[in-house]
Amino acid sequence: MHKELLENIGEKELIQRLARFMPKNQVSDDCAFVKTKNKNLLINTDSLVENIHFNDDTISALDIGWKAVACNVSDLISSGCSNIIGVNIGLVVPSKTDWIWIKDLYTGINLALDHFGGLILGGDCSVGKEKVISITALGTQGDIKLRRNSCKPKEIILTTGIHGLSKLGLMIKSKTFFDSDISLTQSLIDSSLQKFCKPKLNPKFLKKLLKARPNKNVKTIGCTDSSDGLFQALLDLATESNCKAIIDYKKVPKHTNWPKGHRWDEYYYFGGEDYELVFSLPRKWANNLLCADNTITEIGYFIEGKASVEFKNCDNKNLIKSKSFSHF
Repeated sequence: MHKELLENIGEKELIQRLARFMPKNQVSDDCAFVKTKNKNLLINTDSLVENIHFNDDTISALDIGWKAVACNVSDLISSGCSNIIGVNIGLVVPSKTDWIWIKDLYTGINLALDHFGGLILGGDCSVGKEKVISITALGTQGDIKLRRNSCKPKEIILTTGIHGLSKLGLMIKSKTFFDSDISLTQSLIDSSLQKFCKPKLNPKFLKKLLKARPNKNVKTIGCTDSSDGLFQALLDLATESNCKAIIDYKKVPKHTNWPKGHRWDEYYYFGGEDYELVFSLPRKWANNLLCADNTITEIGYFIEGKASVEFKNCDNKNLIKSKSFSHF
């Protein structure tokens, strides 16, 4: 019998196959939506695995704790969370792990919770060959549901912040060799290390969105985060919403000192772990939000068509041929 290996079928196909064991649309977004009598809940689980997501040479235990919370909270925010309740922690570590590493990890987790909200609710510990931090975060659903499958043709595509910085931060921490013609400014280095080690997220996004909403009858919009890279975020929105994204390459915001070149385009669009929000709104709503928040940028629009991402004003013809990160 022919074996299908995970390295061959890939992460996205694996998720689609697992979806057959779940209710319809359960894997359309990273968060699960649970309807209860008093408060509707959002639940998200993310795992950080040693030598896949982190190692001791590139990031401290304190910063791993912060990022373990941040990657979960980002998914809650991108689903329209109004309040972070807390986190459950699944911890797997080798028996020879230094206690100080564990202490720093949990200190980082608490620092992040102090910043974003919520408490450590509990968890479980086990021994293993490599360190694994698996966090399940719980929050309450806000007045607007943010979902990947809710983008519509003619809506404006927007993004918070800028992308690519976390990828560059990892490269700097990993002592990656850069071409001799590349000169990184201190401002770019500092911003990248900050984004890689301690991402800040957008916890006030929902309030800004509600304040700018011209029609209170609208209860759902299309949104995701860029944890797997800006391109993958755009593709996820297009795929789940069954429409085509047209992106204006010249409008996409970059750090002032971001280097030029096709390779740097790849770092920017496919790097991941920036945890910015990518979403779409009707024109009037988008204009209201753009006037109220200068950290949000219009980068394109959706049209009817095959689910895909197309760039205009871009001379890098191979950009969409690059591959997003896959765990397998």
